[in-house]
Amino acid sequence: MPNTKLVSLLPDLASFILVVNEGSFTAAAKKLDVTPSALSKLITRLENALSVKLLERTTRKLNITQAGQRVYDQANIMLNAAQQAIEVSKQDHTEPSGTISIAAPEAFLHSVLQPLITPFLRLYPEISLKVRAVDGDIHVLKEDIDIAFKLTDKPDENLVLKEIGKTDLVLCASPDYLKLRGTPSRPIDLVEHDCLYLGETSNDNTWDFLKDDEFHTVVVSGCFAVNQSQMRLQGVKEGLGIGIFHDFVVTESLKDKTVVRVLPDWTIKSNYHGGVAMQYAQTKYMPARLRVFIDYMHQQLTNQFTTLTTQG
Repeated sequence: MPNTKLVSLLPDLASFILVVNEGSFTAAAKKLDVTPSALSKLITRLENALSVKLLERTTRKLNITQAGQRVYDQANIMLNAAQQAIEVSKQDHTEPSGTISIAAPEAFLHSVLQPLITPFLRLYPEISLKVRAVDGDIHVLKEDIDIAFKLTDKPDENLVLKEIGKTDLVLCASPDYLKLRGTPSRPIDLVEHDCLYLGETSNDNTWDFLKDDEFHTVVVSGCFAVNQSQMRLQGVKEGLGIGIFHDFVVTESLKDKTVVRVLPDWTIKSNYHGGVAMQYAQTKYMPARLRVFIDYMHQQLTNQFTTLTTQG
């Protein structure tokens, strides 16, 4: 039999999640059709019941405490389980239907997922996809994402992990550029070259290279920085300099020799390389639409990355 105190706290925990997601009492209160002051009192009641401070309130901003973040994470699991219980009651196991929200890095979306999306939607016409490009950390629970694709060696331990394969970073330039400027033989040679980098942060023009026990850090520069992979690749093809790409981005360009690898014996170190992972929240009752999407993508991508690894 469930604890009566726990049962009484469930609505308050759900309201707390909404406050955090909306970022303010006013926005959350509007969705719940209550006043902000009433919602604030509810959160205070929850804090008293749990004997912990969940939110730091100021006149301009609402911040979640460390303890509040832990409560939020666990409460989100609870809310997800409740949502799945509702899904089970509505779910048609014979005809997967409904909306799936997915997120992935922009380059992965363009080069890897895009060719698979149309065939999947034609195979399951009752399913709709909401696709979001996210470069950086993807917060599945907080951002209401069903499936996240990640390029990392450190997947989220709180989520189910489906391993797809491995991806490496490769350094590329056009043959014409190398003919004009020469081919680097060591990482340090890059300081004499034009290089294309992301331009997102103050240090993403700092590139790290590893070969056996030898490690080099090089600060590069160039006339073109862009955080969109296809624009950066086009710049490299047009001779603007040397750029770093995930291997799946430049597979076809390497085949048709519009670009060639530079420093192929060196490993490029970055936060966004290594394992290719598909992650989603743990649930006992998974909607049919998610199951068929996961199975389809896992099969297609595992085959694709196995081929990519063999070719590499």
